Amino acid sequence: MNAAQLSAWHPAPSSISPQARGWLLNRGSLTQLIQQHCCGNFRVKPVFQRLAGVCVDELAMMNLRRNELALVREVYLYCGDTPVVFAHSVVAREDLRGAWRGLSGLGSRSLGTVLFTNPAVERTPLRFKKLNSTHPLFIRACRHLQAKPPGLWARRSLFSLQGQSILVTEVFLPSILELA
Repeated sequence: MNAAQLSAWHPAPSSISPQARGWLLNRGSLTQLIQQHCCGNFRVKPVFQRLAGVCVDELAMMNLRRNELALVREVYLYCGDTPVVFAHSVVAREDLRGAWRGLSGLGSRSLGTVLFTNPAVERTPLRFKKLNSTHPLFIRACRHLQAKPPGLWARRSLFSLQGQSILVTEVFLPSILELA
C-alpha cells in the first residue's frame, strides 16, 4: 500500500449504518459516551506505550520525518469484558516536555478524560477511513479479536494545547454496535 492510499482520510464516512454513524460522528468524549452505555463497567487497557515510529499516514499530520520517533500509546476501551474501541495516539517527542508532558503517566486512565476536561484544548475536525487488513492500525486493532472483520471504521483528529498537538485515532471494533 502506498502513502497516498494510506493517507486518504475523508471528512465524512460513507456507506455506514445509522447506528455506526452515531458513534463515528459524535464530537464529544468517546470515553464518556461508552461509559454511559456500560453502566459503570468501563475500563481502559493499555497495550503499548513507548517511543516508536509512526504510521506513514501520520507523518505529515504530526510534522514528523520518516523514522523519527514519537510517543505512541495504544489502548483498548472495554465495556465489561469486551473491547469496543482500539485507541492510538501520537505525540512528537519534543512535545513531551511541553503541553503533553503528563501523558506518559496515564497508565489505565483515559486520554479522553484529559482532553475533554481542559477547556484550553482545541480539536480539529474529524477525518474518517475504513481500514482494511493492509493498514497497520487494522492489524494492531485486531490483534486480540477472535474473528477478523473485513474492515474497521476509524476516525482521527488533532488536539492542540499551547501550540502542541496530539493525534488521536479511534478504531471502532464490531462489538461497539452491540452497545444499546
